[in-house]
Amino acid sequence: MINYSYPLYRPPAEANNIILQVTHGCSYNHCSFCSMYKSKKFEIKALEEVYQEIDTLAQSYPQAKKVFLADGDALCLETSHLLEILKYLKKSFTKLSRVSVYATAQNLLEKSDSELALLKDNLLNLIYFGIETGNEVLLKKITKGVNAQQIIRSLQKATKAGMKTSTTVILGIGGVAYTKEHIKDTAVLINQTEVTYLSTLQLGLDEDAKRGFFKHFDDFNMLTDTQVLDEQRRFLELLEPKNKVIFRSNHASNALHLAGTFPKDKQRLINEVRQALEIGEAALVPEMFRGF
Repeated sequence: MINYSYPLYRPPAEANNIILQVTHGCSYNHCSFCSMYKSKKFEIKALEEVYQEIDTLAQSYPQAKKVFLADGDALCLETSHLLEILKYLKKSFTKLSRVSVYATAQNLLEKSDSELALLKDNLLNLIYFGIETGNEVLLKKITKGVNAQQIIRSLQKATKAGMKTSTTVILGIGGVAYTKEHIKDTAVLINQTEVTYLSTLQLGLDEDAKRGFFKHFDDFNMLTDTQVLDEQRRFLELLEPKNKVIFRSNHASNALHLAGTFPKDKQRLINEVRQALEIGEAALVPEMFRGF
């Protein structure tokens, strides 16, 4: 039996893969915009319990090739602890090719280069990472706990270890007051890294997160869909990544879904946003079908 602790979250790309909960909650859990784990106390699951659940999952899904380690930032676990889990997974799923995990900049910075390389060698090869913004003022206001240079260094460490990185940026997180700084500085940050995947989300706040989020702003005005699309356009125009980057804006929060690869599809993506701005509401996903 699998004893999942709810709420349970996983990236959209992991929908058809094994979800193995190795921690409960998030070890940081202070980001003001996020309410995902606010109802949970952070805990590390005992290895024996994890082993038992791996046995159960392997019996039911022996052909599984991909595993996601939940909850919020399982990379916070001691390297020796993670290695025990990874080795047990490799033994239990003979076709295993990928293990992925949510991670914070803090998690990556706390690991040495050799530790990350060792984890990669044991199939932990995809990191899901929330950048949110590259603007220093906003990083403080959303209580991210790190600055832009720390985000860059942490992503560079993952790349150096040979890990793929799937990163997210939140459109609208600076509201009307910081829209220019948010987009400019976030593009500058991305251009200094070598991320594998990049996605944009559209800011959405649960009711229980609004008070904690708004208290860090003198006057926060949410962007309209048109203003969000303008942010998207400016962001795409400023992106000049060092490497090939697979770009998506297909999260459930997005008013406009985009898909392409940088640099090849850059102009096409910009043109699609411009076209949507010209068409207006009819080109957008209705609000009733969106969610964060």
